[in-house]
Amino acid sequence: MKKNKAVVYWLLTGCFLIFVMVLVGGITRLTHSGLSISDYKLIQGTIPPMNEQEWEEAFELYKQYPEYQKLNYHYGIEEFKDIYFWEWLHRVLGRFIGIVFILPFLYFLFTKKLDRSTVKKCLILLFMGGFQGFLGWYMVKSGLVDRPDVSHYRLAAHLTTAFLTFAYSLWVALDLIYPQKKEIHKGIRNLVRAGLVVLLLQIIWGAFVAGLDAGFIHNHWPLMNEGKLMHETVYIEQQPVIKNFIEGKSGVQFVHRYLAYVVVGFIALIWYRTRKINTTVIQENGLKSLLVLVFVQFLLGVLTLIYAVPIWLGVVHQIGAFFLLAAMTFTLHRFTK
Repeated sequence: MKKNKAVVYWLLTGCFLIFVMVLVGGITRLTHSGLSISDYKLIQGTIPPMNEQEWEEAFELYKQYPEYQKLNYHYGIEEFKDIYFWEWLHRVLGRFIGIVFILPFLYFLFTKKLDRSTVKKCLILLFMGGFQGFLGWYMVKSGLVDRPDVSHYRLAAHLTTAFLTFAYSLWVALDLIYPQKKEIHKGIRNLVRAGLVVLLLQIIWGAFVAGLDAGFIHNHWPLMNEGKLMHETVYIEQQPVIKNFIEGKSGVQFVHRYLAYVVVGFIALIWYRTRKINTTVIQENGLKSLLVLVFVQFLLGVLTLIYAVPIWLGVVHQIGAFFLLAAMTFTLHRFTK
């Protein structure tokens, strides 16, 4: 750890910045600010409009696209400034993260502070970061043609890639923090791997819920509608039927609800199975954090649904998913040979 302290701090700083990026991205989505900047300028885009003329030009550009024409036609310049801020901040953070990853990497590379294995991992990280930026542009582009919203598929890809980039950054840092690994119980390792896959599926369907605004319906729990069985509320509107569970609001929320139970069940099973083997203090801490965080996240999900996704609660729920993924990544690393 001492040998690689600067590299570890760099990677953990990257993790924190990705966390902030996802936080701001959540606010951007919940305030419907993501389509306020319709052009992409890598360098010039870091400077927002500085005077009334520039604001008017930006507003006139916004008026040319479906979101204004179909949804926000009642907006004045002040309302536009509010949504512009969050999208601008989100994009500036993305550029800043790129600088934070690239410049120190080049420094560590030329000063030979990275071994060959870490260099390869860092190159993967740089690719993931660049791909994440591309997906952000690709997502926004989907809302500038004939619909006043972005594709929920592209939103899910954009968000999931951010989560994966964070998880891999954390994994690379953990490789340097804990260079010595031990033999582990393969059954537990594989169970944690399966739990991670289910958690990622839940994150994807959470993005589907956000992209389709599916959290604003069926605002009851545990039933989707008061006085009705849950299966009675999944409205089948399209053929083939499977499309209801990836494109229909009711179906997407249905899957997200049930996957939440599966995630809780997996983590409870992981915790139970590890009671029968010897674990280190670090492994035990990872397991405890998983157990606590999954129940907190489940509660946040229920409250977010019941209260019809207030902005602050929606953001906190997304943060909960972030911490849960971090705990799952840490635990898997500690149970990996």
